[in-house]
Amino acid sequence: MKRITNLIVVLLILFVVYIYWDNNRLVIVEEDVGNVIMSEKFEGFKILQITDLHEKQFGSNQSKLINKINNLDYDAIVFTGDMLDNEKSTNYSSFYTLLDGIEDKENAWYVPGNTDPSSYEIGETVEKGEFIQGMEDRGVSLLETYDFIQVDEAKVYFTNLELSIVDNPNKINKVNGADYPKYADDERYITYQKTKLEELKSGLNEIQEEDVLIALNHYPIPDIRIDYIKNDPNLRWRDFDLILAGHYHGGQIRIPFYGALFIPDPWYTPNSFFPPQDRVKGLWEYAGTKQYVSTGLGSSDAISFLEFRLFNSPEINLIKLKTK
Repeated sequence: MKRITNLIVVLLILFVVYIYWDNNRLVIVEEDVGNVIMSEKFEGFKILQITDLHEKQFGSNQSKLINKINNLDYDAIVFTGDMLDNEKSTNYSSFYTLLDGIEDKENAWYVPGNTDPSSYEIGETVEKGEFIQGMEDRGVSLLETYDFIQVDEAKVYFTNLELSIVDNPNKINKVNGADYPKYADDERYITYQKTKLEELKSGLNEIQEEDVLIALNHYPIPDIRIDYIKNDPNLRWRDFDLILAGHYHGGQIRIPFYGALFIPDPWYTPNSFFPPQDRVKGLWEYAGTKQYVSTGLGSSDAISFLEFRLFNSPEINLIKLKTK
């Protein structure tokens, strides 16, 4: 009996050590996205996706993560939300230190997640908040509308997904499934967003057939929500070549030979438990739209006593666009 007890204790210790080790290592996941209609000038275009940091540190002053990133070759770097651990946090250092260390930020964009501070401050005018200003001072832009990278006449566009699907300006900040800030109904903010919507529409109307359109969002877009958007007369589903998202953490707790037991998404029933495993992480396609969801870097307390990752190593993602 004593031997069995000792064995159990040893196994538990090894299990805890494994969890700690696995939660603090870094994996680079590479993904080819094929059959993209685009100019040959963008063949092999690479996007580095960073998501769901949740204030986690990888080495002293983010040295492990910074070294991984700086040893990669990419054309754009995107941050798809949840860099901080809750919307009231002022612990910007884990994210800012990372940004300070990244060498290539020539094309760098961010969209907020549900645990990030508000992007704006509402006063007499609408201004970017302290967190966003500090981020932009470090070379990463808030993707309010759209931006693009151009080679000769060819372009790769990046757009804010939630704003890009709005067709009726009077429905701004009223889209089912989107996450809005506490000041979403403030008339000053609505007016600001309407101006941004017009900028976005004007810019995306210039897209040509061989241009690439990539949407950034923190939340993945489930199949049922795509159908909902397509059927809502106030919205429009664009011809996205790729959507990049995070949020799910790959389920955070993963069971070997099965996958995720839970993801935080109300579009799935019952209560987000036992989601379809081909919609939890990685690349999939639905109704002609490709979507890539990273499991990200950190962990959250969606289930309060399970704020760690299990059989689910932290990852950054290098996505390559190909015509074939």
